[in-house]
Amino acid sequence: MKHLLSIADLTPEEVRRVLDLAVQLKEEWKAGGNRPILANKTLGMIFQKPSLRTRVSFEMAMRHLGGHALYLSPDEIQLGKRESVADVARVLSRYVDGIMARVFKHSHLEELAAHSRVPVINGLSDFSHPCQAFGDMLTILEHKGRLRGVRLAYVGDGNNVAVSLMFASAKLGLHMALACPEGYEPPQKAVEIARAAAVDGATLEITHDPKAAVAGADVIYTDVWTSMGQEAEAELRRRVFPPYQVNAALVAQAKPDVIVMHCLPAHRGEEITDEVADGPHSVLFDQAENRMHAQKAILAILLGGL
Repeated sequence: MKHLLSIADLTPEEVRRVLDLAVQLKEEWKAGGNRPILANKTLGMIFQKPSLRTRVSFEMAMRHLGGHALYLSPDEIQLGKRESVADVARVLSRYVDGIMARVFKHSHLEELAAHSRVPVINGLSDFSHPCQAFGDMLTILEHKGRLRGVRLAYVGDGNNVAVSLMFASAKLGLHMALACPEGYEPPQKAVEIARAAAVDGATLEITHDPKAAVAGADVIYTDVWTSMGQEAEAELRRRVFPPYQVNAALVAQAKPDVIVMHCLPAHRGEEITDEVADGPHSVLFDQAENRMHAQKAILAILLGGL
């Protein structure tokens, strides 16, 4: 694993290796602290989009592992505007040991990786959000004790989070059902990649019926109806998506011990109700914490050579 741009680029063995190491590093942290396996290492963090979880979880992951993180705000770099993406990669990779970028265009990540001397990590792009999916799989593993055979229902927009969950589910043997409004399904190319990558009996179902998707589900997952960069579509989406709200009535269609997930930030009252987000099925904040532990594993492998 040279970079982490998409889970689609990884083998099932590489995906499992990240999760196994995440479990170990989380246990180690809870037992008193991590070893300084990234001592004297620095992660340069490029942000085109604002963030709470991505910035703090990466900064603390580096600190816990003995390294440092350097935050580069949207105005400081203006990736592809003030300076070409290729030149940013060429310069920054002479200063730091790894680059994490949270961008709009996935092509910018690919260009960074093509011209960087150091590993590049996708902190979010319009195509995929692999670090989120790794944290999510760690959370499902903790709460369900397994991944293979788990039924994961995703309800809402077929966005970058949905795509990364599709790839992770395919490579870890989950049964994933996505319920999206017509016209808001995941990209067909991503669906084809996920189905071709399926191992251990993994299946992928696309439907327009949220009740059908969550029937018998072990996990229900949702995300905002309107992501950053889609603000012009917000009003239309508020008219289209209400039948896909994760509320108590929908949760009741799943297994009694279903867990409910959301990558946050949540638009409470839209894609998820307060009753569900704060209710007994919610694992939203375990999920948020696990971003840090999963990213420790990614950093340890890419920057620490583990």
